[in-house]
Amino acid sequence: MELTFFSSVGWESWDVGARPAVPDRMPVLVDDDLLFDDGGGLRPSVAVNRWLRELPSSGAPAPGTWAVYARVLRDWMAFCGGRGTSVFGGREELRAVLGAYAACRAEGPEQGRFEATTWNRHMSVLSSFYQWAVAEGYAVAVPFSYAQAQVRYGDVRRDVRVNLARRRVPKRHVTIRYLEADFAELFIAALGGLGPDGMPDGGYRGRELARNSAVGKLALASGLRKQEFTYLLVYEVPPLPSSPGKLPVPFPVPAGVTKGRKFRTTWIDHASLEAVHQYAGLDRAAATDGSPWRPQQERGEPLLVTEPDARGGRVNGRRVRWGQLVPGQRRRLVAPGGGSCLLAVRSDGGPFTAWESVFTRASDRIRRSFEPRFPHVHPHRLRHSFALATLERLVSGYYAQAAGLVTGTSRGRGPDAALALYLAKSDPMMVLRDLLGHSSVVTTEAYLRRLDMTRVYADAYERAGREAGLISAAAEREADEEFADEDQAGSGSGGGEG
Repeated sequence: MELTFFSSVGWESWDVGARPAVPDRMPVLVDDDLLFDDGGGLRPSVAVNRWLRELPSSGAPAPGTWAVYARVLRDWMAFCGGRGTSVFGGREELRAVLGAYAACRAEGPEQGRFEATTWNRHMSVLSSFYQWAVAEGYAVAVPFSYAQAQVRYGDVRRDVRVNLARRRVPKRHVTIRYLEADFAELFIAALGGLGPDGMPDGGYRGRELARNSAVGKLALASGLRKQEFTYLLVYEVPPLPSSPGKLPVPFPVPAGVTKGRKFRTTWIDHASLEAVHQYAGLDRAAATDGSPWRPQQERGEPLLVTEPDARGGRVNGRRVRWGQLVPGQRRRLVAPGGGSCLLAVRSDGGPFTAWESVFTRASDRIRRSFEPRFPHVHPHRLRHSFALATLERLVSGYYAQAAGLVTGTSRGRGPDAALALYLAKSDPMMVLRDLLGHSSVVTTEAYLRRLDMTRVYADAYERAGREAGLISAAAEREADEEFADEDQAGSGSGGGEG
């Protein structure tokens, strides 16, 4: 079974009447014998390809998602073939093969084992495919069993089906998925080639330190997803205020790179935005000035930009808004002075997108040289860190106090005054919902519960109590004594439940 990706480059020379309707970068599965039918019968690979082509219109618009789904189906089809079972066989034989597949991925060769979370993602893909295949008449059975369960968000209850093939995973709230302030500082320093003391790390020979540090600060201070900061254009970076203000700077996130293509506005602190502007004006400018870079042919023709401004520019002579452009188009943009239009570029002026590897190397170096407890930092961990840090400031009243200072000096005018009014009148969850781009506060609450929301509110409560004189040292001692009595009673009982 071979996996390839469709490209319409040069379609005019094909023996077709019009441009194919298949999207570029759509994965295509091809059997080893290169045939697509068996004596008039449809092969499973053809049905899988049809399902893949429907993904853009069924809630999966990203090419990266198509590729992941295609690899899941390819591996499953290869396993079924190796056991002599058709992908569209009967329910009993499919369930038997699924059991063997689960055992192989859990206890088989080490290089082929799946963690529980990876296995569950694969089962979700296969479940979606088989439900589609049954509805379309390709399959007669689904190899999964389901149970009814009920989920609850606040006062809302909803019945759901649970795939019993899924594995149990540790509760999400017990796994730390964000960086505390000291670890965040350590990570940003490592991206810039510095040690914990802020001095250059003599044993490190990394490159593009200004770029890595600036974009790391951008992601950590704004909560942007990986796709959002990777494909951000340099023209879309907000202007730097003339002087640091009490409030963060609004940061519009273009719809073309957001999840669900929904425009939103987040924010960024002045110092982080200043680092981005410094990189753009110095290191980035030096890399792109006169750069001969052009996109690779398989990605499509270059999109030449002229007359760019903050809202849009001419692309191959036609005026467009930046917010309309999706990642594939943004990667092909060529700036008037040379080089890519993306904020982050390589030393040759071309676009840089390999942030997963940059963050992994920085994390590994911190563990190896400075802090063995440091976690692996993937791009989304920075978004989690932004969410928790922002929530802490919101519930502690930090932004409310800043808003009060601004309101007292701006006399109700200007963007700072508007933001101050918004912060003063809005619930912290509503603010965070807007910054993260969630569709509802219910989503934000569920998201935060998987991080450490309880700890944030408990810390804020304790801090407020201390500042107001409501929690005294004597009260703390008395509470400790209560639990000490309980511990002594438990240790001396000798016969309680085990």
